[in-house]
Amino acid sequence: MDEDCIFCRIIRKEIPAGIIHEDEDTLAFLDIHPVAPIHFLLIPKLHIGALSEIDSNHQQLMGKMMCLIPGLAAAQGCNDGFRTIINTGRVGGQEVAHLHIHIISGNDRLPAMIKYD
Repeated sequence: MDEDCIFCRIIRKEIPAGIIHEDEDTLAFLDIHPVAPIHFLLIPKLHIGALSEIDSNHQQLMGKMMCLIPGLAAAQGCNDGFRTIINTGRVGGQEVAHLHIHIISGNDRLPAMIKYD
């Protein structure tokens, strides 16, 4: 864990969070600046700075996180679908240097991130 990382501090329970799931490897909590009625984050308890830092050693953890998302989304009321976003690096819009997945739903007016012609 990183001593100064805000998400590591949430994992250590030094900072309160609206935790919706916790197990030995992961933590999910409500986003403090939601962009839609349903917006939560899923993070690994292992401090990984960004998606660009994962390798084959993280395969089981990342697979577990992906498999958790549908159940967590359903439990939060994502009945008509949801968006998953992993911002990576400064240019990719990552604001906290700890790998995290945004799960967002509850607003059918979410803008498309990329439009293909």
